[in-house]
Amino acid sequence: MAMRPLEKLPTIRAKLGSVIVLAVAVTLLVSYVLIAFYLRNSPRDTEEIAALGIAGRAALGELGDRIPANTMIVTRSADGNVTVQGTDLGLQVPTFDDGVPHWGVTGRITFAAVPTADGGWVTVLRPSPSRGSLGRISATFGFLQSSWWQFLLAGAVAGFISLLLARWLARGMTQPLRDMAAAARRMEVGDYSVRVQARSRDEVGQLAAAFNRMTAELEDLERSRRDLVANVSHELKTPITAIRAHLENLADGVEVADPRTLQLMLSQTERLGRLVDQLLDLSRLESGEVPFQVEVVALAPLVSRVISEISMGRSISDVRIEHDVSPHLVAEADTERIHQVLFNLVDNAVRFTPPGGEIRVTARPDGGRVQVSVTDTGVGISPEHLPRVFERFYRVDPARSRDDGGTGIGLAIARSIVEAHGGRIVAKSDPGHGSAFTFDLPAVEAAVAANDRRVR
Repeated sequence: MAMRPLEKLPTIRAKLGSVIVLAVAVTLLVSYVLIAFYLRNSPRDTEEIAALGIAGRAALGELGDRIPANTMIVTRSADGNVTVQGTDLGLQVPTFDDGVPHWGVTGRITFAAVPTADGGWVTVLRPSPSRGSLGRISATFGFLQSSWWQFLLAGAVAGFISLLLARWLARGMTQPLRDMAAAARRMEVGDYSVRVQARSRDEVGQLAAAFNRMTAELEDLERSRRDLVANVSHELKTPITAIRAHLENLADGVEVADPRTLQLMLSQTERLGRLVDQLLDLSRLESGEVPFQVEVVALAPLVSRVISEISMGRSISDVRIEHDVSPHLVAEADTERIHQVLFNLVDNAVRFTPPGGEIRVTARPDGGRVQVSVTDTGVGISPEHLPRVFERFYRVDPARSRDDGGTGIGLAIARSIVEAHGGRIVAKSDPGHGSAFTFDLPAVEAAVAANDRRVR
């Protein structure tokens, strides 16, 4: 497809200036034609004055044989004799007897009549432009032809002024675009801190605002990437360093390969394997590569199983875990993935709930959804940490989480699973009094679930 003429111009300022100059040129051309049409009859005044001058010179006998073309001179003496000179137009000559000069236009004829000293009259007749459509057009272009250089000069001055104004206005209009181009070049080398100043509310200003949002998101992504690399490196380094230290001690004979040493090394390898598995799991969840086996799930048995598993794996005799879930409450979800979400939430609540505290798991219908909440009476989370608790490797208390074996990925996995089910997970907390994590799942009518053999 051929390029449009403006697309060949290298800058927006050149395009805008060309458009403005072209618009001014078209406007001036139309204006000149209208002005010429309006003033097309102004030459008639000149014709009348010229006819009056010819008549005056003829009355004084100064004209001689120098009669202009298309001019008829009629001389009428005091005794009534009529003499015709010049071009015989075959027209009726107006007569006057008041001794006063007369001039004007009658029909298509311009006339001028002047009295002579001996009581006679000299009348000059000249053709006048037609009053029809063709006459109007001819008179219009005749006026343009007679004044073309004035119009050309006015158009050149107007075009020059409009071009200067266009460049001045375009500079302000396109400044955000130039800033975005410069910022994009800086982003190519990894600098995502650049921002574009945008004060206008038009499309360019909206584009600049969107560009700033994009750079902010890219900056956050770059920071998250760096944090992820640093956190993964740290998490991998800790068990690897511990295993290496034990192996060096065994090689040097400082330690013996007794069950205790081997168990320590085994726990570190399990921690390392758990971290790798969680990273792979999170990566597959975020990329959508994990297939979900959606079925009708009874929530009460699932919550009971999670609490039983955590109670068996941890010594929580001093922390009370209760649940309030109706046996008829069901949802459409992947059983194993929702089990993983509940396990992570309850396990985190156990870690951060002091002795004598209480953890409560509840579920209730909410329209076409089911809301599941895990509430504890633990230490709580400060407001500045709440927006980031679902980020990978983010810890409110890094030292405690590492001692307890946490990797900071569990909540990120939980969020990915819930969002894959079309839900949303949120965290609320009152520092010093506990936290509440709530997520929602698609609900299923109890009557339908009672007859569905897929209920688990």
